[in-house]
Amino acid sequence: MSKNVPFEALNDLSLPTDVTVSPDGDRIAFTVVESAPDEDERPTSLYVVPTDGSREPHRLTRLPGASSPKWSPDGNRLAFIATREKDVERRVGRQDDEDAEDEADADGDETVDKDRDDGDESDETDAGSNNDEPKSQVWCFDLELGGDPTQHTDFDEGVSEFDWSPDGDRLVVSARDPTEEEQEYLEQRKDGGPIETERLQHKINGVGWTDTVTTYLFVVDIETGETNRLDEAAAAGAFADQGGLQPAWGPNDRIAYVTSDADNPDDTLVQDVFVTDPDGSNIEKVTTGDSALGAPKWSPDGTRIAFVGDDPENFYLPREIYVADLGSDEIRSVSASLDRTVTWNSQPQWASDDELYTLIADEGKSRVVRLDPYADDPERVFDVQGDYRGFQLLSIAGGHAGVRVSDPNDGWDIYGLSLDDIDATDETEAESFVRLSALNTEVTDEYEMPQTKRVTFESDGWEVEGIVYAPADFDFDNPDPLPTVVAIHGGPMAYDEPEFRFEHPVFTSRGYLVFRPNYRGGTSYGREFADELHGQWGTVEVDDIVAGVESLADRGWTDPDRVFGYGFSYGGIAQGFLVTQTDLLTAAVPEHGIYDQRSAYGTDDNRLWKEYEHGRPWEDPDSLDAASSITDADNIDTPLLVMAGGQDWRCPPTQSEQLYVAAKAQGVDAKLVVYPDEHHAVTKPERATHRLEQILDWYERHDPAVETDE
Repeated sequence: MSKNVPFEALNDLSLPTDVTVSPDGDRIAFTVVESAPDEDERPTSLYVVPTDGSREPHRLTRLPGASSPKWSPDGNRLAFIATREKDVERRVGRQDDEDAEDEADADGDETVDKDRDDGDESDETDAGSNNDEPKSQVWCFDLELGGDPTQHTDFDEGVSEFDWSPDGDRLVVSARDPTEEEQEYLEQRKDGGPIETERLQHKINGVGWTDTVTTYLFVVDIETGETNRLDEAAAAGAFADQGGLQPAWGPNDRIAYVTSDADNPDDTLVQDVFVTDPDGSNIEKVTTGDSALGAPKWSPDGTRIAFVGDDPENFYLPREIYVADLGSDEIRSVSASLDRTVTWNSQPQWASDDELYTLIADEGKSRVVRLDPYADDPERVFDVQGDYRGFQLLSIAGGHAGVRVSDPNDGWDIYGLSLDDIDATDETEAESFVRLSALNTEVTDEYEMPQTKRVTFESDGWEVEGIVYAPADFDFDNPDPLPTVVAIHGGPMAYDEPEFRFEHPVFTSRGYLVFRPNYRGGTSYGREFADELHGQWGTVEVDDIVAGVESLADRGWTDPDRVFGYGFSYGGIAQGFLVTQTDLLTAAVPEHGIYDQRSAYGTDDNRLWKEYEHGRPWEDPDSLDAASSITDADNIDTPLLVMAGGQDWRCPPTQSEQLYVAAKAQGVDAKLVVYPDEHHAVTKPERATHRLEQILDWYERHDPAVETDE
């Protein structure tokens, strides 16, 4: 087995990103993000595998790009969103009417759907329209008949979301629909024209500059292609351009969706659940207008809707599952008594009219809970999971579950489980729990994976937990102290759990210990634990990180003179506080962070979050300054490698520039790395490997135990 994990091994990894179980529970469809280093891209492919593991996963797509797979109600078809050249069936032959033929381009490709209103619909995409480029549409495999997928939608600007009707002959989709004036603006933007906006939420990370184009629900007849816009089912809200309408078509032939009906929707994070008939009539507002709601899911009998709810003004409070009874005003939380948050991007999963499941963050672990739709009486289930792997991306149908499992030693994989075994406490009682893929064995079998250990330590009267990753040959009982990398999670409303991340074996195979502290302000340990940091940035999380490293040094695991840091988002923010308040770090790598709250106001996309927690610059300047590490920049003497994304609107690159210049101007060794086209992440394979190379080079450059030529 090889020792050092090479940076290029990142290109051998595959990450499952969508999981959905077929209606009969016999198959699981999932998408996988892979690497294409020669093209410097991460294409996504669609797979199907039996839930019992009787054969290997079968790759359905050969062309790159596939997302949001959804089974038809009868389970015979599998639809997904992809950006492909137009289906041959839509390109050949004569047009059905002269108007459509007049709109065809020189190659005979229709640029306006003949079944829609004079080209007045388009979809969420980059600003501007270019009919020569394919757009994201709904495609569908017929798994009984076989063959290539069929294109089911043809929106000029593509489709962002969809769901099946209960009879399987229609789709509900989300698509943007510019007016003629808005279309002219989009065209000039495509040609490099000026950005013009009057929106309060004028930018969103990953979306870019926002505009006034409205996203609507459309119902599409699969057989005829006829398309009907639901004029009142329109997206609105500060982050509607990113979150969408989230349509869910129920068994009662009604469509649920989320939006805001506030007078100024850009000035609120509140989203409500609505239902409508497929023709756009009989709209009903289900919820009360005081929460940030999402992911509506119908009960099998169509009488109730379950959804996820957040407090729109305090993100440290647990995210909960709610159930609304249609025909009454009763809406109840069915998970509040857990005092645990629903994991990010998790949704309620109905197993029957009387049983729900979801994933929660529970003491540094993502795990499954069973919920009673009639009462707040949740149950933690499937203890077979253990404490050293995370369950992610849960889907349930037909008495079976599909999950993504993240294992520190095995990587990411898809597993199947019969709900008959959901209460098992021992692996011998869970014969149906089957690993269905082996996506990353090329890396996990070739190179040494780390040992993983949970640790607890005391900080300011609190018991705080962290996760330690150590070299395979490290002796915890008779240790030689190691250089330690403090990897700080973002959020801060997040948590670390034992899981696979490529950075871990990269560091541990080179002799580093990796420490991931679950500091106060993070989730999975209850409301009180998380709320400790609310409005108090640069306080308790600093204490906890320092206490954690000191605890590791006391155990003899960590060399206190060789402690290094890195972390994205709040992981970068926390390092700003660490280097201005402490001498903990030998060298730091703050990535994609915010260090000056005043100047971040209005230049990032999270104005509302900032106002709710710290106030406005002209109203609460002292609060914003207290939450800014730049105000104590004269204390910096730690070497800084500051990293940023050039198109990061969550934590703008100007913030990283400020921290870098503040250090450099005082003679502190500092380096700035900006990835020009990246958002609030580093996604391109070449840049992802470059990032790791830069971090390790920085540590070695400033490690007192490493001799360098400088």
